[in-house]
Amino acid sequence: MIYDEIKYEVAGKIATVTLNRPQQLNAWTHKMEDEVHHAMTTANQDKAIAVIILTGEGRGFCAGADMGNLNNLQEKGGALGPKSDSTRAVNNAITNGLQLSADFSMRYTYFPTIAKPVIAAINGPAAGLGLIMALYCDMRFASEAAVFSTAFARRGLIAEHGISWILPKLVGHANALDLLLSARKIEAQEAKAMGLVNKVFSTDHFIKEVNEYANELAHLSSPRSVRIMKKQVYSAMMQPLEQSVLVGNSEMPASFESDDFKEGVAHFIEKRNPKFTGE
Repeated sequence: MIYDEIKYEVAGKIATVTLNRPQQLNAWTHKMEDEVHHAMTTANQDKAIAVIILTGEGRGFCAGADMGNLNNLQEKGGALGPKSDSTRAVNNAITNGLQLSADFSMRYTYFPTIAKPVIAAINGPAAGLGLIMALYCDMRFASEAAVFSTAFARRGLIAEHGISWILPKLVGHANALDLLLSARKIEAQEAKAMGLVNKVFSTDHFIKEVNEYANELAHLSSPRSVRIMKKQVYSAMMQPLEQSVLVGNSEMPASFESDDFKEGVAHFIEKRNPKFTGE
């Protein structure tokens, strides 16, 4: 597929998906939505890829929905475009993805079903839909230039696409209400303090630092372990503690029999880097 509004690049075991409408601060469109889904599916199916990075071209991550679309919506009335969460649920199933609750197969919620870590590299403003996409990534790393806003309350809108569910799980109930009701802008260090982002890096070294972390994951962690633990964590969000414990106990015997476990022990004893196969 030839992409118009994103870039898809592979370096070693890392796939980078870059939102590529820099003059519009990478504002979200239906075309970009489809291209991101295609790129994520491609990376998930590629056995050579271990980690996926989602970032933005230029000085922004994603400024939210394209304001031209919002203006057309106001003039025409109705939902934003012809797509809806209910009709997109089946289409957003990731081939060879993790089998999770259907909640994670909706229009913008499918990143957790990707069987590889998805890192949001937030290089600049992330607002509205742009923030929502970052929240469904597994981890969020921010540049010092990053700025965050839910935006909805200042547009006369409400908390959409499950942000009212995912945001409190990351930052807590009170912080989520603060960010949603005020729609105020927060900078990277405040975002880190409340748990919205994992790490903040200097602007000059941002992409280098993100790639160093991604490469460490790609080369030192068992793909099998990563895949199963990611499924465990997202499944546990819908489970009582007892079920989570039982699932972990049931997975452990298969881990002992896996090639990656054998390699994990061997490389530790032999004091060398691992050569995991994901099996």
